[in-house]
Amino acid sequence: MSLTLAEARVRAAAVSQVAYDIALDLTDPRGDTFACRTVVTFTAHAPSTFLELTAAQDLRVVVDGVAVADPAYDGRRLHLTGLGGSHRVEVEARLPYLSDGDGMHRMTDPADGEVYLGAYCGMDIAQKVFCCFDQNDLKAPITLAVRAEPGVTVLANGLATTTAAEQRDGRWAFTTTPPIPTALFVVAAGRFAAHRFEHAGMPFGWYARASLGEALARDAEELQRITLACYEHYADLFTEPYPFDSYDQVFVPGLNWGAQEMPGCVTYRDELLPLGAMSSADRLLRAEIIAHEMSHMWFGDLVTMTWWEDTWLQESFADYMGFRVAADAAGYAGAQASFELGQKPAAYAADRRRSTHPVAARPEDVPDVDAAATIFDAISYAKGNAVLRQLVTWLGDETFLAGVNAYLTRFRFGNATLPDLVEAFAEAAPGRDVRGWVEAWLRTTGFDTIIVHRGDDVPVLRRRGTRPHRFTVTAYDTELREVGSRMVDLADDPVALVEFAGRVVVVNAYGETYAQVAHDDVSLSHLRAGLTRIDDPLVRAVLWGDLLQGPAADVLDLVRDQLPHEADASLAAAIVRRLTGPGLYRDVPPAQVEDALAVVAAACGDGIAASGDDVDRVRALLPGWAAGTRAVGALRGALDEGRVGPLDLTLTERWQLLVRLASLGELDEEAIEAERLAAPGVVADLGAARARAARPAPEAKAGAWAAAADPAVDNRRFAALMAGLWSSSRTELSAPYVARYLREAPAWAARGQAFAQVVGRAAPPQRLTPSELDLLRQQLAGDLPTVLRRQWEDWLDDLGA
Repeated sequence: MSLTLAEARVRAAAVSQVAYDIALDLTDPRGDTFACRTVVTFTAHAPSTFLELTAAQDLRVVVDGVAVADPAYDGRRLHLTGLGGSHRVEVEARLPYLSDGDGMHRMTDPADGEVYLGAYCGMDIAQKVFCCFDQNDLKAPITLAVRAEPGVTVLANGLATTTAAEQRDGRWAFTTTPPIPTALFVVAAGRFAAHRFEHAGMPFGWYARASLGEALARDAEELQRITLACYEHYADLFTEPYPFDSYDQVFVPGLNWGAQEMPGCVTYRDELLPLGAMSSADRLLRAEIIAHEMSHMWFGDLVTMTWWEDTWLQESFADYMGFRVAADAAGYAGAQASFELGQKPAAYAADRRRSTHPVAARPEDVPDVDAAATIFDAISYAKGNAVLRQLVTWLGDETFLAGVNAYLTRFRFGNATLPDLVEAFAEAAPGRDVRGWVEAWLRTTGFDTIIVHRGDDVPVLRRRGTRPHRFTVTAYDTELREVGSRMVDLADDPVALVEFAGRVVVVNAYGETYAQVAHDDVSLSHLRAGLTRIDDPLVRAVLWGDLLQGPAADVLDLVRDQLPHEADASLAAAIVRRLTGPGLYRDVPPAQVEDALAVVAAACGDGIAASGDDVDRVRALLPGWAAGTRAVGALRGALDEGRVGPLDLTLTERWQLLVRLASLGELDEEAIEAERLAAPGVVADLGAARARAARPAPEAKAGAWAAAADPAVDNRRFAALMAGLWSSSRTELSAPYVARYLREAPAWAARGQAFAQVVGRAAPPQRLTPSELDLLRQQLAGDLPTVLRRQWEDWLDDLGA
């Protein structure tokens, strides 16, 4: 049962002064459960309440020194009665290890047999690791001790206090944290490779699986530089000091999110530390995530939302700060361009769906935690980021930071809501209608459109919508050389750009506002014909983001003409991701998908041929070529040589080519297994699973389905199998599994919120037949897990049905 808003409010009033003392024993030789002892102290202001603990075995409960003979436990909640005043509840239990990243995740590294454990918490997840009041506004200090296998490194929210000898023996204890939400508790244990350093009198560390030790050593200097640059920049921006006693960052297996902002110990999915060289696009993305997660130490960890309707108070701010600080502090000048092309279009897509919601929802719109899981989406992240950037443009940076700092200081180690933040901004900007701006931008859904038309060749801007906008308009000559720029405020009245008469104009050229643009025909024709001649990559990113949302035929023409000439590798990588994702499959008829992918592959191939020694550009374009080429000889040649042009293939890139060969029927089981054994590890295991599933053979599809349907399948393997299942030049072989997916996925999604997201993302990318659409509608009319329902409703909207 997911915690409801009503229950959370009642419990917040009934309980205070909570503290946890947790002891974990991770040494079970069977490897299927771990032991947990939790002592919860609290003050009760009501005669009854409940703690949460999921799937406990061998449960033992002691309340105020008295053993409870028959605890009132229903598998999820431990009910307590006869309360009043101070209490001490001791709970012992064994809890299951999981393979879906939703609790105490257990993984055996196929590269070396080492075992890695990670308590990945979040919404309704901490209760799968220890007994707790699992809600944000009952923040509490946490004291932790861990018993692990000798020689294992254990990381947690606090600084380790045991001696080196005790740690070698597997005994770990950690400093008591300041008050934090249970959702941000973390433990990571394994034989980690490590890079440690100190700064400002505090220990820092980067950690990764032992088999990724060389990759960590390769990137250690860069990771340290980014970390310290961001740390110092935040120290300058925020008046509140960094609030915890250490700062570890660890690449972990099986994480469902890109990263999680656990206080003092940030976790990252270990795909962010790949074997082999990284592209500039991937390095930029990683730097942005590092900056994003560090900003959470203030937005979310120091000050935490009270209930989940204010998810944006954490995620929108962290997303905005992540891109900003990656550019301003870490030196990644292309960060804003990366956002405009890589993330912002997803916000517009989300705002068109029935599931759209305000950036700042009302509490009653998030009635329980399952519903909360559905708003960790492109609205709370990308749209919220874009709206905050518009707020900074409107308020000015100094005023914005004054409001932020007042808010962080006022609610340090506490909880806050939207009105709390609005009050801080209103105090920082007397005379400005901050509350009106908030109502217009944060409490509404959808987006405005800025329409450009010409009167006597003078561009005139009009707004279709209700929000005030401040943005830059840049003008170009017909060769797309910049000739002028100005800031515009657009509200009810049209704005004539007299000084730009006869010029090509780009509205919202630097992406300061969140609005779609309807370009005038004169500008549009020049922009489509010469987009890549524009010097500024940020302007190009904004335009690519606009133009890639057009009709499929226009998009493919644009890609054919312009992608081979896109000089910025990060932009090229973002374009390729868009073109090889589900959107293309749904925008063109099924019979034309392979032809459309061939257009993308040809454009990428032309770009690779024109790249010379620019390895980064080749790396950005390679996935687009691999996704659609039918040049079997070229694929085999690249694999035999281990390179494409100047690019030495990484293991991940090698498997991209192998999967394509498999999908074309040019790679058999024996060859796939030989490739897997040649470089064993996670990449090879998942690549082989996808390649086997991609083979155009009935037995390959049946085998993939059976493996994905295994109740014990882990999250990464499930995703690889399903991606391979749908990947084939002969879609008739996977067609029978579409209906099976629609019928059987709800039972798979019942494993939990995070696995339900994995299941929803595994939907077939192609258009559905009328009978399949009918089945999807029937399923949506029935009883579905909340997270899967949201994803399938979005899927139906994206299909235009």
